[in-house]
Amino acid sequence: MQPLYDTIGLNYSQTRCADAAITATLAELLGLQAQGNYLDLACGSGSYTQALAALAGTWHGVDISETMIRQARAQRSWQAQSRHPRTQWQLGKANALPYANDVFDGVVCTLAIHHFADLQQSFREVYRVMQQGRFVLFTAFPKQMRGYWLCHYFPQMMKRAIEQMPTEAAVTAALQSAGFEIERIVPFCVTNALEDLFLYAGKARPALYLDPKVRANMSSFASLCPDTELAAGLQRLQCDIKSGAFSQVADSYRIGQGDYAYLVARKSL
Repeated sequence: MQPLYDTIGLNYSQTRCADAAITATLAELLGLQAQGNYLDLACGSGSYTQALAALAGTWHGVDISETMIRQARAQRSWQAQSRHPRTQWQLGKANALPYANDVFDGVVCTLAIHHFADLQQSFREVYRVMQQGRFVLFTAFPKQMRGYWLCHYFPQMMKRAIEQMPTEAAVTAALQSAGFEIERIVPFCVTNALEDLFLYAGKARPALYLDPKVRANMSSFASLCPDTELAAGLQRLQCDIKSGAFSQVADSYRIGQGDYAYLVARKSL
């Protein structure tokens, strides 16, 4: 089967750029060091790989999609004269990483574990290629996604998206089974300053979803939303934005447990 992002990721970098605040938090939680060797798992087009490499460390990005890796390499070529060009790219699967044992000081993975065919085996592979350090995940949990107002306008899409998203219990259990210790879970709330336009980036900017270029780089809209629901949902959303009814819909979905979360796990010597 062709990787999803080989199909939907042709213009991924146009709307899915690294967010400065998320990058800073990933670096802090990772304990990023100048001499460290790090992996960005399921790196996509490499925006976070490059943003983190600009801060410190030598970085490697791996992804299953040839389209994503091609964009990452093109971005790397364009930045070849930058101060921090220390990035390398590799095509590979999360559950069979193309790296030797004990080579990385830390790993990050942003908004990707719901695409992994085998979560436990993928985490075992991460544990294998790390010598020590932290594994930092940025993801959403189903309990958080049920609080997205998108459920009101696109219920079938959101039901499918929630069903494919691993629960907090499943993620922590898979990490512990692989040998990791869970350090902490940090909630993340979307703000209007968010630069990376992933699924709930339009939490308080609903007009974002009216732009087909934005939706095209959100995997739920691109692969899980029936055409009839998309058309009807967009029409209702547009009408509610115009009438002012949207604010009442959005208020009814505020659940106060964050929209996404960072999960920090550690491999100790």
